[in-house]
Amino acid sequence: MDPLSRFRSLDDCGMTHEILNSVTACGKSRHKRSQQGELIVPIASDVRLGKDVVVYHEALVNLYGCRIGDETRIGTFVEIQKSASIGRRCKISSHSFICEGVELGDEVFIGHGVMFTNDVYPRATTADGRLQSEADWRVLPTKVGRRASIGSNATILPNIAIGEGAIVGAGAVVTRDVPKYAVVQGVPARIVGDARQKRAGP
Repeated sequence: MDPLSRFRSLDDCGMTHEILNSVTACGKSRHKRSQQGELIVPIASDVRLGKDVVVYHEALVNLYGCRIGDETRIGTFVEIQKSASIGRRCKISSHSFICEGVELGDEVFIGHGVMFTNDVYPRATTADGRLQSEADWRVLPTKVGRRASIGSNATILPNIAIGEGAIVGAGAVVTRDVPKYAVVQGVPARIVGDARQKRAGP
């Protein structure tokens, strides 16, 4: 069977999605064409997809040069840039942006509209007016530990670590390291609790 073969399935809400099997890129492109003949490049051929990765709408994501672990689920309008690494069994909700330099551990939850960053002083051009190239700035990394959860619309500044099992509240702006199992919220995010004391269910 072609390693890039797909089959249709239903998610918990009854919505149809595509499950992408097996994932060596094998040098093959996943390009599609629209009904108008326009080239669509939602998942680049250099993406390393693990087994049973679920992309809920393949034409409405932008993935390139990244690694996605087994059984991870990716919502619509998600961008994952080159050199980003996503662990196994993660859930990446819609409209989130995971930039170069971000590493997510296994079983991480990313809410809707979460924004990662990788440059503290971003500029479009250099001091002499040239468009910036990769040589003109340095990617600052961010690491998110296993089973951490980041709430919707949170913004994560670069060069920090979010510890295992930590919870980042919706809308928080994370400007410093978050310890393991800490619950943080606010702008800037501050510790307000311990995730181990939170109930797992309703």
